[in-house]
Amino acid sequence: MSEDDPEGSAGSRKRWLAVKLGAALLGLGTLGFGLYAGMVMLPRATGYAAKIGCTAVFVSGLEPARVLKEELAAVGFVDVEFDHDTQTTRAAVVGLAEQRATHRRGVGCTLVRDGLPLELDLAPVAAPDDDRAWPAGDAPDTRDDPSGLDRAALDAALDAAIGEPDPAAPRRTRAVVVVYDGRLIAERYAEGFDASTPLPGWSMAKSVTNALIGLLVGRGELELDGPAPVPEWREDPDDPRAAITISQLLRMSSGLAFEERYGPFGTGSDMLFVHESCAELAVNQPLIASPGTRYAYSSGTANILARIVRSRFEDPGAQLRFAQRELFEPLGIRSAVLELDPSGVFIGSSFALMSARDWARLGQLYLYDGVWNGRQLLPAGWVEYTRAPAPAAPRGEYGALVQTNAGAPGQPEDRRLPSLPTDAFEMVGYEGQSVLIVPSRRAVIVRLGLTRGPAQWDTDRFGASVLASLPG
Repeated sequence: MSEDDPEGSAGSRKRWLAVKLGAALLGLGTLGFGLYAGMVMLPRATGYAAKIGCTAVFVSGLEPARVLKEELAAVGFVDVEFDHDTQTTRAAVVGLAEQRATHRRGVGCTLVRDGLPLELDLAPVAAPDDDRAWPAGDAPDTRDDPSGLDRAALDAALDAAIGEPDPAAPRRTRAVVVVYDGRLIAERYAEGFDASTPLPGWSMAKSVTNALIGLLVGRGELELDGPAPVPEWREDPDDPRAAITISQLLRMSSGLAFEERYGPFGTGSDMLFVHESCAELAVNQPLIASPGTRYAYSSGTANILARIVRSRFEDPGAQLRFAQRELFEPLGIRSAVLELDPSGVFIGSSFALMSARDWARLGQLYLYDGVWNGRQLLPAGWVEYTRAPAPAAPRGEYGALVQTNAGAPGQPEDRRLPSLPTDAFEMVGYEGQSVLIVPSRRAVIVRLGLTRGPAQWDTDRFGASVLASLPG
């Protein structure tokens, strides 16, 4: 034996075997992680690239090179191909985890699953009267500015919104529209975009879901405070989820477990870019709180609501024709595209596109308490219900699929947008999408963009600067 090896050659062999075993285990661990990445992580990335790329190119009409640089920058390791003949986008990582999305007229892009998407084509909505100014048409408004409007201050606010103060952290504001007292008084568009470009709202799609649910409640087809018609929750007579109401789903107070997390490890990414049904993941979640007692933002519950809407109709196209006939056509909205999951259900949490002017039309409907041209389009009281803070929301920050600004009970200064009035409410989406509705100022303010860092865009500051330029 030596001093360096008191156990002799037997000890050396033990250490050698331990090192080899550790290396083998590390190799297996690396292989296991690689397999996990291939089976779980990569489909999220390729699904995102295929779906988002398809929509940007074939719905918004952007150049593929720009989409790869901007929309798909976060998944630059994914190989993406755009086929303009078939209107299909293919995404893969060195040939692995391939996903495809296909575009159809009026329906946008849908990920392909087992022979889906369904063969579905939707005729465009009739155009508004272009001989009249917004909102009846899209002709220029030649009237004088409203009395008391500070035009210079308003122009400065919009120029600042479109500007890029830090090229290293781009805001990428793509469209801004300001409506005051029913008039479109200002708008700005970034290069490559205009008043007709349909742009994604991300979670502003939830507000479209709100409207569709409201229309069905108004027709007596759904009961707001009745149990949500979800068959899976009725299979077991003792299932406590059967008590969840439509109102609790709208107010993000269902008590269902759902991780609002995206990216390579996110449940939300599975929901949007892997599953055939976006609602299924949320429907199968267990309760972690009594319904109505806990506020937790959940895109999954919005997709449960969208599936409930779909269940009222015989086929996937009927839900879209209903939205056209009962919501978009009366408002003069002609650019709206509601995208479906592979099962044929509108992805009511995340995938609706409209031009900035059309998003403003939807906002104006809510400013007008659901009335349009003298017609009660949404049920009487629906907008009041929508913008009332959910009882379980601790800071009065959420209503029924919209963000609110009431503040904590008894502490109105503790609110989401402290520079804006407490009656303001907002359709909000990822990457800085916003339709800000301020009833006390008779204003609707739309901002659409591609802002990746939350600190790079400040809706509170922008909204305050616009309101400061408006009369009274």
